[in-house]
Amino acid sequence: MALILNIETSTEVCSVTLAENGKTLLKKESTEGMNHSRLLTVFINGIFAEYKEAIKSLNAVAVSKGPGSYTGLRIGVSVAKGLCYGLNIPMISVNSLESLGKHTAYVDQSGEETLFCPMIDARRMEVYTTLYDKSGKELKPVTAEIITGDFLSEYLENYNILFFGNGASKCKQVLTHGNAIFRGPQTTSAEYMQSIAEEKFRLNKFENVAYFEPFYLKNFIATIPKNKVLQ
Repeated sequence: MALILNIETSTEVCSVTLAENGKTLLKKESTEGMNHSRLLTVFINGIFAEYKEAIKSLNAVAVSKGPGSYTGLRIGVSVAKGLCYGLNIPMISVNSLESLGKHTAYVDQSGEETLFCPMIDARRMEVYTTLYDKSGKELKPVTAEIITGDFLSEYLENYNILFFGNGASKCKQVLTHGNAIFRGPQTTSAEYMQSIAEEKFRLNKFENVAYFEPFYLKNFIATIPKNKVLQ
């Protein structure tokens, strides 16, 4: 039983919820693009303004740990750390693919013969992905994959697989097997984190605020804008 602020910034979505016992009390969310540095603290302040007891009643802050956008993850984790330090409360991290995948498996009406493959865009034809069954059991570890026509072929022969998330649409022309279904949420949300965060709070699965780092999965590669030269 806990009052938890949930922060999701692993993709283009900037999402914050206040949840009590895993149920949404307040939600602030934007899907307009990478505006996390401008919006995140505004959303949090707005939630505290509406639920005036929240800031002193919070039991924990949960944050999406990745994989996903380097910049988005850094912003979310930095804000979460600041809140936890200032309020002297624990921090919980939630895998971005786990929250998206388990939420979809829970709400989708498909039967046990369906598997669930969340995909977060990792640029070009690469995605961050994993695979869950209907019960939420992970069948494939989180990886960065370049999608080809034989991706998950060993599962597609025997199961329907739902592909969803902001990386799924670019794989639709490649994954043409008859059991590949493109349906489900296209975006992440802090609401999807809430049940996982609540369970982790109950089990005291907290992060070391001082040393925690996001789960980037891939090394950051800086790019140089066109017509720019290094000095």
